[in-house]
Formats: sequence, C-alpha cells, structure tokens
Amino acid sequence: MSQEQMSTSRNVRLLRDYAELTKARITTLIVLTAWCGYFFGAHKAGVSSWSIGLLHALLGVALVSSGTAALNEVLEASVDARMRRTSSRPLPSGRMTRMHAATVGLVLTLGGSLYLVFLANALTGLLVFLTAVVYLAAYTPLKQVSPICTFVGAFPGAMPVVLGWTAVRGRLEIETLILFAIMFVWQFPHFLSIAWLYREDYAMGDIRMLPVVHADGKSTVWRILAYSAILIPVSVMPVFMGMAGRIYLAGAILMGAALFRVSLGMARPQLAATAAASKPHARRLLQATILYLPALFALMMVNSGN
Repeated sequence: MSQEQMSTSRNVRLLRDYAELTKARITTLIVLTAWCGYFFGAHKAGVSSWSIGLLHALLGVALVSSGTAALNEVLEASVDARMRRTSSRPLPSGRMTRMHAATVGLVLTLGGSLYLVFLANALTGLLVFLTAVVYLAAYTPLKQVSPICTFVGAFPGAMPVVLGWTAVRGRLEIETLILFAIMFVWQFPHFLSIAWLYREDYAMGDIRMLPVVHADGKSTVWRILAYSAILIPVSVMPVFMGMAGRIYLAGAILMGAALFRVSLGMARPQLAATAAASKPHARRLLQATILYLPALFALMMVNSGN
C-alpha cells in the first residue's frame, strides 16, 4: 500500500471515529425532530419554514447533540469497554484519547449553545445547554444506579422538537408541550425494547436498565404496553390544536394501533428477558418504533392545518 493510500485510509478511519464519537445516526434523528418543531413554529408565526433561521437552528442543535454524545462517551468509556456492542468505539479501543474526545465534546456543546444564542435566540441557546447538562449530569450517572434513568433521560430526549419550535418562536407555548409529550411517551417502548434486546450487554456494563434489574421481564412488558397505549391519545392532540387535520388523525390512530399490536408481541407469550426466544419480539418492536416516529411527524407536517 502506497503512502498516499495509507494516508487516505487513516483519514477515512478518523472520520468514522468522529462519526461514532458524535453518534451521527442518532444526531440525524434529533435534527429531523428539531426540524419538525421549527416547521410548526414557523407555521404558527406565519413565516416560511424554509429560511436561514432553519439552517441556524438545525446546525446549532446538531453541534450540541454531537458534543453531548462525545462527552457521554468520555464519561462511559470504561463501561463501553465491558460491553460487546460498544467495545470497538474510539475510546475503549484506544484509537482516541479521552482528552481529545473531551475537547471535541466541549467545543461542540458550548460552541453550539452559543451559536444558537446569537443566531437563533437566547431561550433556545439556554434550553439546549440545559438539555446537555441534564443528559450528562443526571441521566448518564443514573444509568448505573436505577432503572429510573429511562424516565429521567426521556426529558432531554424529548427536547429537540421543543428547540426547533423555540428557535423560530422565541418562547414556549402549548403546542410545544404537545410535541414534547409525543416524543416523551414514544421513548419508553423504544428504549425499553433496546434495553431488552441488549440486556446481557447492559448487565456486563452494570447499566441498571429495567430488564437487567427485573430479569423476568414482567415490569418491562407492562410499561411498554402502557406507554404504547398512552401514545395513541397523545399523538392525536395536535388535531385538537389545529396543527394537523383529519388525514393525520386517521393515520395517527392507525399507526398507534399498529405499534400497540407489535408491543403485544412482547406479552404473548410472556417470556423472561433472559430468554433468547424473546429477542425477535424486542427487535420487531424496536424496528416499529424507529419507523413510527418519523412517519408520524412526516404525516403531521404534510397534513398541517388541513
């Protein structure tokens, strides 16, 4: 291999490491949900949802999300080293130092927050910074203490759609809370299915997710069913606020019912979280939640105000 090819290979590897450090795929989903919030905020304000303001909002959110992910990996490097699915990440594998990753994380998090302060508004900059603080200072350490970490983590997890709204409106409003509620409730079947699917890995890392603490799986299944059921009435609330129309109403009910039906697969038959036969059910639920959220928001945006 030539020196040029070796240099190209190193650069490609470095880019992959940065993408993994900043959790590029998760950041993409966060940016998309922030876009949804911006869209509805602009719709209420009577301004175009395609503007330089949108670019500033999404870039700022992406920067802080990437930085927070990097800092999370710094804090959890030793935990990641004990789990199969994360042991090859840049820090536990030794391809990147903690100091380097921490510097990248701090620059992105603080820089993104200030970016939003100056190019969106102070409220959005403050909220995105507080979101990062709660994620890093509350959710991350709680993962090794108690299953309540999922509940705590759902708050920063639901914030991107709020940040998109405030970036254009400059204030919190009732519609913001509705969008927040959809994101908040959706996270429980989503993350509990992940916790179930990777239970053994989480146990190796001493991550106290519900399927790890209660291996029979009963409490996890009932929470999945409860939140999947609650998601149906929560998801139709935008209709009553004039944010979406009848097409969305029908679609939200059908998609919610479909997600609940998939959730029932976790209960019929009731298998322990340690049972290998339960994994396909958890994987189907995870896939369903991944499809559900963007489809719901896309339909809401297409049928907005009609």
